[in-house]
Amino acid sequence: MAAAILAGCGAPTSESAAQSATRYDLTYTLTPLPREQVVEVEMELVQSRRLLREMSFAIGRAVEIDGEGEISVDTGNDRVRWTPPESGGTLTWRVELPHARNGSGYDAWLDASFGLFRAEDVIPRASTRTLRGAASRTRLRLELPAGWSAVTQYQRSSRGGYRVRSDERRFVQPSGWILLGDLGVRRDDIAGIRVAVAAPADHDARRIDMLALLNWTLPEIVRLVPEPPPRLTIVAAGDPMWRGGLSAPSSIFVHSGRPLISENGTSTLLHEVMHVLMSARAEPGHDWLLEGFAEYYSLEVLRRSGSLTPVRHSQALAQLENWAGTATLLCGGESSGSQTALAVVTFAALDREIREHSTGGHSLDDVLHDMLGADAAFSLDLLMHFAAEYIGENPDALHIGKLPGCRNMAPASTTSP
Repeated sequence: MAAAILAGCGAPTSESAAQSATRYDLTYTLTPLPREQVVEVEMELVQSRRLLREMSFAIGRAVEIDGEGEISVDTGNDRVRWTPPESGGTLTWRVELPHARNGSGYDAWLDASFGLFRAEDVIPRASTRTLRGAASRTRLRLELPAGWSAVTQYQRSSRGGYRVRSDERRFVQPSGWILLGDLGVRRDDIAGIRVAVAAPADHDARRIDMLALLNWTLPEIVRLVPEPPPRLTIVAAGDPMWRGGLSAPSSIFVHSGRPLISENGTSTLLHEVMHVLMSARAEPGHDWLLEGFAEYYSLEVLRRSGSLTPVRHSQALAQLENWAGTATLLCGGESSGSQTALAVVTFAALDREIREHSTGGHSLDDVLHDMLGADAAFSLDLLMHFAAEYIGENPDALHIGKLPGCRNMAPASTTSP
């Protein structure tokens, strides 16, 4: 018999009648079927009038799409359109979960022992047409095999299940990493963030070690970002998962075999923590900014916290500088290892330049804080703008001659000889 995690019902008591009149209820129920390696998804809509009028999403890996109302499946354009009944209805689909990543492991998995995937893997991102001002109250339910539990980025509701919230969107869908199975979980409050570290019970995951490293370093990371999240969920597992780390909203996956700090002084865990706490996006061709900041500060917080000595930190930067010498491109595409190394070297030079021109009063920390506060996609133009404010002129570290492949993406001031 399945062990059900149920969602709470009804609107919050603090919600006004006017707000309630423009709210519709969405409940996503995920049912993993380990023997079939499939997740069944049911999306239930309840509304008092026609608030949600149409929903559309990419078919992707969804199959057996069915439900109430009008459903149009356009396989040629990879789109599903759903017009629900006036009072709501259900839409269901199935997703075959295992998904290989770069031929070296899986970034989504389900078998008889555990399941690990992002909510986005089974709930396609959708667009909607609604009555003006209408917004969803979204819940997540999990129907689990007997003996299994779950960890998500969300806090359990007192009534069961998970309330899915967002201050930025009117149509809210579950997101982030989800871990299912017979789990071991450790939790702690660090620098104002509720941290959970979870892994299947029979996987060799160093939960307490991760919490210890975060106790040393997370306070330093929190100082860098304007609005750190209230929760951080870290899920770990061994093979057949991909042997790296991946971030998602308020959550991180890291392979349990990855060292907390590698021999070269870098940390996969802290790199992904930086991605989560920055919660930044980049303009096309500027992925190097996101990867570079994450790698630069994963090293920097290790130094500041005393986890790396200054000598070892310098050695780590020197190794990255050697790797950066093999990069033929900085801007363009997903940032490769050598591109990220070049980005770190560039940021280190920019930090020195800012400190010299401000007599130590400012640093790259201020630039990152300003860029995150701007609520704009990261770009070379944005980096140049904020760095120049502290230097008083265009930074030499960002001269276009030092940034291969960025000439067509740079502001005119960086391209002068």
